[in-house]
Amino acid sequence: MKKQFSYLVEKKQNPYIGFTSFQHFRNDELYSDLIVRPENNMTETEHVECYPVPATTEEKGRAQGYYPDCSVAYIRILWKEFEPQEGEYNFAFIEDILQKARDNDQTVMFRILQHSTRESDDVPDWLKTKIECPARPEGMRVKDCPKDPKFLEYFGRTVRAFGERFDSDPTLAFMDISLPGAWGEGSHVDWFTKEDLEKFVDTYTDVFKNTLLIGQTCIPWLVAHSNEKVSMGWRADCIGRPNLTYEMLPPKVEKMGDIWKKGHVSFEAYWWLGEWQRQGWDLDRIIDTLQSWHVSTFNAKSLPIPWEWRDKIDAWIAKMGYHFVIDEVETADTVNRGETLTVSLSVDNVGVAPIYNRLPLYIRLKKQGEEQTFATDVDVRKWIEGKYTETLKVQIPCEMSAGEYELQVGIGGGEHPSVVFATNAEQDGDYAVLGKVVVK
Repeated sequence: MKKQFSYLVEKKQNPYIGFTSFQHFRNDELYSDLIVRPENNMTETEHVECYPVPATTEEKGRAQGYYPDCSVAYIRILWKEFEPQEGEYNFAFIEDILQKARDNDQTVMFRILQHSTRESDDVPDWLKTKIECPARPEGMRVKDCPKDPKFLEYFGRTVRAFGERFDSDPTLAFMDISLPGAWGEGSHVDWFTKEDLEKFVDTYTDVFKNTLLIGQTCIPWLVAHSNEKVSMGWRADCIGRPNLTYEMLPPKVEKMGDIWKKGHVSFEAYWWLGEWQRQGWDLDRIIDTLQSWHVSTFNAKSLPIPWEWRDKIDAWIAKMGYHFVIDEVETADTVNRGETLTVSLSVDNVGVAPIYNRLPLYIRLKKQGEEQTFATDVDVRKWIEGKYTETLKVQIPCEMSAGEYELQVGIGGGEHPSVVFATNAEQDGDYAVLGKVVVK
């Protein structure tokens, strides 16, 4: 049997890629559209920055615009919510978040914020008894982090406790490293020594062995340091605003080099896409730029996207991250029980990045009343870009009944998410049907 296939956009949003829900889960309400204040070119977004969403927050966004389906929930919580008392961790709070993600067939990209901007979103009260912690200046939007090196020590201890408890949970797919400064975005890394910062980030690389880590472009050397130990990805904020996207960010991205081949790349919108349209920013140029940087996920902050941009956003998502097309399959028409079935499978990754989460590739033989699933040793993470051919060998059990079986292929499943191929093959659940094989 030899059969060829062609590209077809996946019928579901595949895991680990695409737009993320933000402080929300799949199919939740969207924040209402926000208008930037013309008098100072800013707006207050404090009520959308931390999980859970306050009950008083207006959420009418689904009547105001569009938002794509999301397989990743991007959740940020405050340090004080996780460690309200020194050494006492609110594990139940995190477990509830992970369960909500599972209930919505999502994985989680997570960040613990040391603090946000408003005074109520400050560091834990107990920390203020240990070191000096600045308050938010009167009339200012952004507050500073503590300068004491013990700040990193205390927070690193919290990160370790979090990782030791949750790193083994496959729902926790990504951990976004939180650096000194508002929102954990590294605005004050220059207050700390290189040694202290490396020691702090080493906490993440030491404790997260299963969860993928994402670093900040603000300090490329720190991402490079961590990549000596793990395959850390990177992220950048403020996407859309022209001077940041096309002038300030490119030199930092250049320093990241080929990290994208092994580490997940994620971006976050400056403001939100409704405001992009009002500002007249060029959506096509933004998309082309992020594609050239091998984007896998994009945080549009669960704010409505203009309806007239839907086709462009959907077309972008169809190329963002990995997209695996089955080009061709070749195998024998028949196989005897107790013998080996050899399958040649050709796959083309037409996306701009690999999949970074290790998922098993399965061959399944299925007929009415019976099926057999065989795990292969293929590492799908090596499908970076372009075409790959895998030779799969399946040992047919002696006790397997004779007859005609569908030959199927699938990625993931069980406690892990399943990947759907971007191909015109018939689908059986999340498996692609490749053809027929007779077992004798």
